[in-house]
Amino acid sequence: MSVRTPSSEQPAESVHRAGFACFVGRPNAGKSTLTNALVGQKVAITANQPQTTRHTVRGIVHRPDAQLILVDTPGLHKPRTLLGERLNDVVRTTWAEVDVIGFCLPANEKIGPGDRFIAKELAGIRKTPKVAVVTKTDLVDSKVLAEQLIAIDRLGKELGIEWAEIVPVSAVGDKQVSLLADLLVPLLPEGPALYPEGDLTDEPEQVMIAELIREAALEGVRDELPHSIAVVVEEMLPREDRPADKPLLDIHANVYIERPSQKGIIIGPKGKRLKEVGIKSRRQIEALLGTPVFLDLHVKVAKDWQRDPKQLRKLGF
Repeated sequence: MSVRTPSSEQPAESVHRAGFACFVGRPNAGKSTLTNALVGQKVAITANQPQTTRHTVRGIVHRPDAQLILVDTPGLHKPRTLLGERLNDVVRTTWAEVDVIGFCLPANEKIGPGDRFIAKELAGIRKTPKVAVVTKTDLVDSKVLAEQLIAIDRLGKELGIEWAEIVPVSAVGDKQVSLLADLLVPLLPEGPALYPEGDLTDEPEQVMIAELIREAALEGVRDELPHSIAVVVEEMLPREDRPADKPLLDIHANVYIERPSQKGIIIGPKGKRLKEVGIKSRRQIEALLGTPVFLDLHVKVAKDWQRDPKQLRKLGF
């Protein structure tokens, strides 16, 4: 079993490599947090409940010797709705197209049925190299971590998966994150950079803005509305009659929920909650775009949108 620690020597390489990697794992295994840590800026939505990532957000890691493009997929799970089935299709398509797969398993949770479900699917994808990434190592002691590393090695042997590497990381504590990048790069094909220097993601700004609003809207109501919120940015326009040195961007967005009874939860008493969502997401959007923003939010009901193909299309799925 080859487990990488900081002392591992890396061979020097002069060739340039560029390619795609994706992190997979059951929902909430630390995939988005890891993407953000590698890129060094917030590009993928993170929240403490499963299935918050719905779009394939690419984070781009620029290095002198390589360009690593991270594709962040939804967590693969046993689907219960049409949305769930579509998300799983997205995952499998992505796996077939990337150059390397990072399988994220949290250090603080024993390998469970959800992990095995994904590992079995991974075993069926023969050609793509697979790296086991043990996330959230800051939450366990060395004994628990060692047990998890052994269990992951055993899981690979059981299912016929040969791990290219097994790497323990803590994205929160920034432990071994750059080592992980060092280990992923040699698995990429040789070639020139695929994106211009300075690009961090190829997601359209509107999609990223919608994700930031949705992340803020989920705060504090994750138990009541875990997957019932969708956000669509209807319009982004620079405010007219503003001097060039004081621009203002008007953003109009709709927050969709499935039932009228959920409206009160999102809006809160006297609109207090929606106001907080607006303030929080506006700050993040301004940081993302580097310009002052006026954010206009409206809450609308799209009845049972997760089960309705027409609504799913309208909401971008």
